[in-house]
Amino acid sequence: MILELSKSRLKQRIFRDFQDCRESAIALFAGMDAETFCQQIHPDFSPVGWHLGHIAYTESLWILERSAGLPCPFPEYRQLYAADGLPKSQRVKLPSLEETLHYLHTIRSKVLTYLEVTEIESQERLWRFLLQHESQHCETASFVLALIKAQQSKVHHPQSTVDSQEFTEMVKIPAGEFEMGSNSPDALDNERPQHKVYLDTYYIDKYPVTRGQYRQFIQGGGYADSRLWSDFGWYWLKHEQVNQPLYWDDDATMDAHPVCGVSWYEAEAYANFVGKRLPTEAEWEKASSWDRNQGISRIYPWGDDTPSHRYCNHHNHLGGTTPVNYYPEGQSSYGIYDTLGNVWEWTGSWFDGYEGFEFYPYIGYSQVYFDKQHRVLKGGSWVTRPWTMRCSFRNWYHPTTRQLFAGFRCVMS
Repeated sequence: MILELSKSRLKQRIFRDFQDCRESAIALFAGMDAETFCQQIHPDFSPVGWHLGHIAYTESLWILERSAGLPCPFPEYRQLYAADGLPKSQRVKLPSLEETLHYLHTIRSKVLTYLEVTEIESQERLWRFLLQHESQHCETASFVLALIKAQQSKVHHPQSTVDSQEFTEMVKIPAGEFEMGSNSPDALDNERPQHKVYLDTYYIDKYPVTRGQYRQFIQGGGYADSRLWSDFGWYWLKHEQVNQPLYWDDDATMDAHPVCGVSWYEAEAYANFVGKRLPTEAEWEKASSWDRNQGISRIYPWGDDTPSHRYCNHHNHLGGTTPVNYYPEGQSSYGIYDTLGNVWEWTGSWFDGYEGFEFYPYIGYSQVYFDKQHRVLKGGSWVTRPWTMRCSFRNWYHPTTRQLFAGFRCVMS
């Protein structure tokens, strides 16, 4: 296989990325006990073990069955691991970790054999989709594990020597057009097509809202003041009896870290508390990606270099969040910090398709969520893999969701 792969740089790159992504996936489950593997900790999320099997099922479906035309190697798993096969509550009766790994390895071996002989250029977008699909499910498994542990990882968190009150600076983004979205082979269907958007002048927080800043909201009665909340948000708050972020740590030495584990409603209420608002998706993306000097959209805030621990906190490198000023080399052209990695950031936009949207590879990936029930998040978190990190990438969740590692920043017109 090495000889055949050496004939194509694209095949080499895909082979390497698939191997690296899979190694990190398996490491996430290393030594996991059966109870953790099969436990459903929250009704909105499947057991972590289901995500591992679903990764293999999806790879088998799209590469072996639909591309290579081979029969399904494990038909007994079709109903269990298909996204529309069983309700989440019925996904707890899973094969063991060992059996699941056998399933995973068997499918991957057949997939790599097919990679050796296929014309990859016409299929690149599909392979890139599957790489990102695996990355996304690993991220979901990561925060489900955090819920099971009932707390964030208690490993060392880098501290900041800067008073969190100094993180209040805002940056002016001048009026003008920018290019939003992406047409690259990596781009998922909801990122396409790239298009021009005009925005009036606005001001955006230089940093994500910190824990220290959010503490002022808590201590200032933010969770008790209905005037700060929308009607839906206030109903949710009272129904769920929430009075602090899900991953809250009252340790003042963490005050320079971004607030983490808030719903969209909590982010909106905080923005009202400080007299600001949440950015639209376009406002967030322009501040993060637009190179004002060259008049182009960057793939990443810092340029075209792939994400590394030089630029941002991702891929579980440090086991938790970092201070919002920890990566000065990761700034955008406008000098905005921490837009990729650390915590996802809620925006004020509903998830919807751009004009000219075409679903890929199936309607259920994005289009079914264009329902005015999901808000867009941008940027990635400290567990996000590099294959799903770029300024144009779009995540989406219900505004009630607070289990993912999400925070936010604010804007003013």
